[in-house]
Amino acid sequence: MQLYPAIDMKGGKCVRLTQGLFDNVKVYSDTPADMAKLWVSQGASFLHIVDLDGALAGRSVNEDAIRAIVSSVDVPIQLGGGIRSVEAVKNMLELGITRCIIGTRAVERPEFVKELVATFGADRIVAGVDAKNGMVAVEGWEKVSSLSALDLCLQMKEFGVKHIVYTDISKDGTLTGPNVEYTKLLTKQTGLDVIASGGVSCMDDLVRLNDSQIKGAIIGKALYEKKISLPDAVARFEQGE
Repeated sequence: MQLYPAIDMKGGKCVRLTQGLFDNVKVYSDTPADMAKLWVSQGASFLHIVDLDGALAGRSVNEDAIRAIVSSVDVPIQLGGGIRSVEAVKNMLELGITRCIIGTRAVERPEFVKELVATFGADRIVAGVDAKNGMVAVEGWEKVSSLSALDLCLQMKEFGVKHIVYTDISKDGTLTGPNVEYTKLLTKQTGLDVIASGGVSCMDDLVRLNDSQIKGAIIGKALYEKKISLPDAVARFEQGE
């Protein structure tokens, strides 16, 4: 199971939100690139970074911080937040990002994702499926749509998508455990590489995800609050020790 330490950026700083609420912010570092270096030094082989300001603004906002992260570490990086045009994807891939996560635009205009997969390849494009009670949320999680997460995942599969980041918003930043059952359902029903995001709080949560054949897990607050040791988690889940 691939582990993805998360670096969420707001105002150029590394922060965590609770349940996606922008007024519920805790700053963990003024220098996101230093956090990236720390996680890589502890064994991270892939990073997950989110431009929170970008998610709200609909365009990249923390580009300087993103650039600094890319130049400071030598591991692949997936990026989400405000990537809503072909130009934006091209820009981020040229900057050195490995995979771009498309969230809001995947819901509003699914054909856009099809176009991106055709242009850049399925290994460079990830569909970000953010849901509350199984229904998809968009625009920095401010709006809930009438589309179910499963239906969106199946539609993305039709368009050639291979990777999905599934976030259960009610779990995000709460340290209450991930929504293993629904993530497992998405994995089984779609056959896609579904990466679980939101709520991972301890090694037991990772064990449950791994036992459910879930391909990846994003770890945020649990690392920052020292509830999970990244070297231990990498040894156990990525290297099978």
